[in-house]
Amino acid sequence: MTRRDVVISALNFGSPPRIPLWFWNKDRLEGDIYSFELFPYKGDVMRSEWGYVWENLGDGTIGQPKDPVIPKWEDLDAYEFPCPDKPGRFNGMDAFLKTAGDRYRVAEMGITGFNTYAFLRGFENAFVDFKLEREKACALLDRVFDFEIEVIGLAARRGFDGIHFADDWGTQQGLMVHPDLWHEIFKPRYKRQFDAVHEHGMHVWFHCCGNITAILPGFHEAGVDVMNISQPNAVDIEAVGKKLRGKQAFMVPISYQTVSISGTPRQIEEEARRLYHALGTKEGGFVGYVEEYSVMGMNDENYRACARAFRDLM
Repeated sequence: MTRRDVVISALNFGSPPRIPLWFWNKDRLEGDIYSFELFPYKGDVMRSEWGYVWENLGDGTIGQPKDPVIPKWEDLDAYEFPCPDKPGRFNGMDAFLKTAGDRYRVAEMGITGFNTYAFLRGFENAFVDFKLEREKACALLDRVFDFEIEVIGLAARRGFDGIHFADDWGTQQGLMVHPDLWHEIFKPRYKRQFDAVHEHGMHVWFHCCGNITAILPGFHEAGVDVMNISQPNAVDIEAVGKKLRGKQAFMVPISYQTVSISGTPRQIEEEARRLYHALGTKEGGFVGYVEEYSVMGMNDENYRACARAFRDLM
């Protein structure tokens, strides 16, 4: 089997010979999945196509968006939306495909959906909007989702196997919004977006931080193929597994807030087994995620132990 075959078998519960791995930010060619950024930040000022700027905090992290782009609704009239078919978006595809080889190919959308909305309007406005200005808020949110759907269509012509979204919904304790609001406003928009991915014959990969236990079944119902639970230490993994194990594919790291930072290689191995037995099956449904996180205190031994722990599971 090719590395692509191993990934597809795992996602389709086709009894892969081993657990596929995604090395995200280091040693990328050691993994079975290789990704291409659709919205790279360029220049000394990290300005996105949407106009918001990432402020470098000097701590090695990605930083944070500095100022809202549309802080007042009257600013919307003068706002220029980005172009889906922007020249140069797929520059480097030939080199990407050559390097990817027989790996599964993912188009990374980067920050998407509600997070993009929040960076446009500002964090506080974003949560007030859907209570006090719902009609305006939903119209702007639809512009964001429509833009992403157009880019998905363009990416589908370039030979990608999957689309990766990143939209965080959780704090360490729970959701940022009431689950009812999420199901009412956001779930139908995700479903429309995910349906578009599936119509093009690709898989949906979805990254989400925080304690998102309450809406994980909703993401499954909306059509997520691979749910990247980015902070398994904040999620009730066993409860999620009881509902979705064998139905939903998951991609998880060894927590880069707890075990992979302060644990021993033995504890990392034990945590990998816990995650796999709670969420994966012998038929598949599990992808190991490996990210170098020295900025959080991860040492090289633990970084290597994370990869080894996932490889040794089957």
